[in-house]
Amino acid sequence: MSACLPAGATESAHTERAHPPHSPPPGRSRRFRVAGADLSAAVAVFLIALPLSLGIALATGAPLQAGLVAAAVGGLVAGRLGGSPLQVSGPAAGLTVVTADLIHQYGWRTTCAVTVLAGLAQLGLACLRVARAALAVSPAIVHGMLAGIGVTIAVAQAHIVLGGEPQSSVPDNLRALPAQLARLDPAALAVSVLTLAVLLLWPRMPGRAGHLLRRMPAALVAVAGATAVAAAAGLVLPVVDLPSWHSHALAGLPDGPVLGLVAAVLTTTLVCSVQSLLGATAVDKLAAARPGAPSPVRSDLDRELLGQGAANVVSGTLGGLPVAGVAVRSTANVHAGAVSRNATIIHGALVVVAALVLVPLLELIPLAALAALVMAVGLRMVSLHHIRTVTRHREVLVYAVTALGVISLGVLEGVALGIAVAVGVALHRLTRTRITHEEESGVHHVHVRGQLTFLAVPRLSRALHLVPQGADVVVSLNGSFMDHAAYETLQDWQNTHTARGGTVEITGRRAGVRIAEPGALSTEPAHEGESGTTGDCRCRPWTAWRNHQCERPTPAPDTGDRPDTTHTSGDTHRPADPGTPARGHAPGGRQLVRGLSTFQRRTAPLVRGELARLAREGQQPSQLFLTCADSRVVTSMITSSGPGDLFVVRNVGNLVPPPGAESGDDSVAAAIEYAVDVLAVRSITVCGHSGCGAMQALLGSRPGSPAVTPLGRWLRHGGPSLERLRDPGAPAPRLAGRAPADDVEQLCLTNVVQQLEHLRAHESVARALEKGTLELHGVYFHVGEAQAYLLAEQEEERVFDRVREVDLAV
Repeated sequence: MSACLPAGATESAHTERAHPPHSPPPGRSRRFRVAGADLSAAVAVFLIALPLSLGIALATGAPLQAGLVAAAVGGLVAGRLGGSPLQVSGPAAGLTVVTADLIHQYGWRTTCAVTVLAGLAQLGLACLRVARAALAVSPAIVHGMLAGIGVTIAVAQAHIVLGGEPQSSVPDNLRALPAQLARLDPAALAVSVLTLAVLLLWPRMPGRAGHLLRRMPAALVAVAGATAVAAAAGLVLPVVDLPSWHSHALAGLPDGPVLGLVAAVLTTTLVCSVQSLLGATAVDKLAAARPGAPSPVRSDLDRELLGQGAANVVSGTLGGLPVAGVAVRSTANVHAGAVSRNATIIHGALVVVAALVLVPLLELIPLAALAALVMAVGLRMVSLHHIRTVTRHREVLVYAVTALGVISLGVLEGVALGIAVAVGVALHRLTRTRITHEEESGVHHVHVRGQLTFLAVPRLSRALHLVPQGADVVVSLNGSFMDHAAYETLQDWQNTHTARGGTVEITGRRAGVRIAEPGALSTEPAHEGESGTTGDCRCRPWTAWRNHQCERPTPAPDTGDRPDTTHTSGDTHRPADPGTPARGHAPGGRQLVRGLSTFQRRTAPLVRGELARLAREGQQPSQLFLTCADSRVVTSMITSSGPGDLFVVRNVGNLVPPPGAESGDDSVAAAIEYAVDVLAVRSITVCGHSGCGAMQALLGSRPGSPAVTPLGRWLRHGGPSLERLRDPGAPAPRLAGRAPADDVEQLCLTNVVQQLEHLRAHESVARALEKGTLELHGVYFHVGEAQAYLLAEQEEERVFDRVREVDLAV
């Protein structure tokens, strides 16, 4: 198995075994150390995994010990060998339908053999290093598959909740439901309703007591509470039955039709692999988003696939359920503060101890309580957030077909249908390109919406030939792809039209660069004489906000054999006069009008719908972003935000005057109060930046000198930052990776820390912090490096660490 370890896995494992610089010599034994955060996270995950493992085993019809075996193996084997240190593996709800169908068709021992073969298949895929290919599956297919599985689970478990037995398929379960309602068991229904009520209400307990109680997992509290009530009331119900481990059934030789077994292995491999790999990328995002936590190492997906394969081989051999990454446990692990794979491993060891020691307690649990727990998990797999997402991306058809296919036909058949529909939708979008022509104020507009391929060339030619000779034309390309045939057609028409005295302006997604071969984004200026192109602008397409400041080469003297104008993506510019402002700046009025005109023509059509929604619903920003008025700090750019996301307060020096009659400032205080109490923002960020003129002025000021100007009086609010900088006893904030460049940068960093303390003094902020509904963040933006640094607490020091890239594969 080690022979096919991916290179990243070998290196990672070697790094974990390496001795730190100050460790004892290699010959001396070293004690195994576990971080306190890992230990507490392991306990939290164990308390969730125990009832869920039993419930999933019950839902599949497998021996209940099989769920405990899979949970233990998932923690110990996948946790040790996998490439995602914080992901927790075990029996997953997404595999319930697959496993139940296998047990129904082939029996338990053959199902274990299928699990072993699926694990071997995963090991082979890991050796081939194709893990990233699994992420090519459309999210609509994955979410549709999980939704279909969730509906199947919920419908089946509804029979146990009512006191009966589930059927083999969703249609059969639905047909048998009226008869089951007629003979329901009141005791089973009462226990199930109690379990569901606790699951629903426990996370919503209010107040400080509720905040403490919510640390206990809702699943554990629900099952334990239902068990206690059933025992106290003397209810006679079917309960968990854990036979002796001596009689536990292990894997046997596969017995059944070859094609059916191959399909079963492929289905198990597909579901286990895709769910685990997508879960690993999601865990990376969760870990990276934890405030104040060090940036985690990205998951090695090939190693993760290897770890999952090894876990399935071991689990199937020992008579356990198939193993995959589990979202509920992984999320709990990250939120509990786990920092290494030790948390996952310890959780597996705790499951082993529980399976050996806590059998008498586990056998008190009513099956109705476990069924209600699993039914709730199944219903949560039908995520409204996912439905809204696929609807927004116009993939609801793929989602619906996959979900219905899984419900009515099976997992493999449903996924195959989803893939076929996704391919069909992609081809339909590729061929569906809208091309329109209209005339407005003497200017002809040709709009192209969609991908411009050879299939759209006839329609493009017809629209272009509707333009009269010598006319002014604007061609708007609203697409991300243009093939060679479309490029040649548009280029030839453009050259012909401009040669006959017309003008052509190309705008849209490809604006800002000259029309080039498909896929080429040249940033070099065009040759002289290429009128009608955008070659005289060196800006890239993503810098449309800088188009009015493009560096433009000095135009050559007009020779008379070509037009005297060149057309950029935004405006028409004639050769520069001696009095033309440097760097392409237009006079103030023209620059403003040109910017407004560009917004109305390009940006407004794209954001009009979203702004109309915000106008109807009102603003609901999630953050208050307090930063400097410096023109180089573009808040929407450095936070990748849009309309309605940020409530922004800007002032000279990003200062937050503390409250008080003498030193307070009603303008900033009013914005803070409005953002926290009215808009209910969830975070406040103070953002400083490099080369801050306010900090330079503050550093050069004389202590005690009277402030006679408005700027001087305002900068007095920065006095505490300057005092903090000059206090030898105060620990100075620092940048991770390098020392501050000079005293000005050190003051910029110190000022962010000081203003955060001023924020805490405001009554509305203090109240929200006490309730736990608000977070404070400090950011330092280095303009010259285009690098953001996030304030973090490290060993009682305040360190501004780089904001590193986050994996967005999913």
